Amino acid sequence: MNQKKPLAFISGASSGIGKATAFSLLHQGYDLFLMARRKERLIELKKELEELAISMTHTAHQKQSDSEMAPSQIHFFAGDVSSLTEIEKMIQGHQSVFKRLSVIINNAGLAKGSDPFHKNNLNAINQVIDTNIKGLLYLTHQLLPFMLDKKEGHIVNLGSVAGRWVYPGGTVYCASKFAVTAITEGLRQDLLGTGIRVTNIEPGMVESEFSMVRFDNEEKAKAVYEGMTPLTPEDIADCITWSLSRPKHVNIQEMIIYPTDQGAIRMVHRQGSHK
Repeated sequence: MNQKKPLAFISGASSGIGKATAFSLLHQGYDLFLMARRKERLIELKKELEELAISMTHTAHQKQSDSEMAPSQIHFFAGDVSSLTEIEKMIQGHQSVFKRLSVIINNAGLAKGSDPFHKNNLNAINQVIDTNIKGLLYLTHQLLPFMLDKKEGHIVNLGSVAGRWVYPGGTVYCASKFAVTAITEGLRQDLLGTGIRVTNIEPGMVESEFSMVRFDNEEKAKAVYEGMTPLTPEDIADCITWSLSRPKHVNIQEMIIYPTDQGAIRMVHRQGSHK
């Protein structure tokens, strides 16, 4: 009998860790709801995922594992997580879909620049705070009722090693990720007894569009990973998927992931150097 699949919501899904997690969870049998600002990328990603879902279903049919198995469904909404109005519009338009919500991946986040705090642009400060903190709070607050009704679910917040250790030029970004750490730990306590698990995934250096967004300079972004082997978005997606796959009585509170070439936030082994 064809049963409804669990639904995983992913913010910042159009690239990097969000995109890699979408593919990983598709392989685990989830229906997906993808949110990001860039509509054209979401349309392209939806097509890729649907083609893969159909291929996976065809393979499963050949193996006769489930003759009535249906491909995973892919939903998306182009919007900004820092806009409560857009989030409310998304939810109001997809009430029946979100009734199956099992997973929230709060992945959307960014950094802007690496100047000392007193040289930071106020617009950039607001963008980081609005996306990394308010966006996470808005999405979680509005989506949680669907999980509370089911008395189960899993919230995964994408934090950072910058949410544990501070570095020069990262005052605002680090503050935003310290907030993610506090929100995650507070949520876990507030949701005790509801059956909802909460996890903080805290990566070190991951090669993605993150540095390009931060510096708005291709040469500077490339230099961040020069001479070392960083983590990939797929590495972090694996960690997220593993955390979700634990038995329901097991909650992975936090997971800190560094590449082997990174000993600390500002300690990196590069070819021809000691750190």
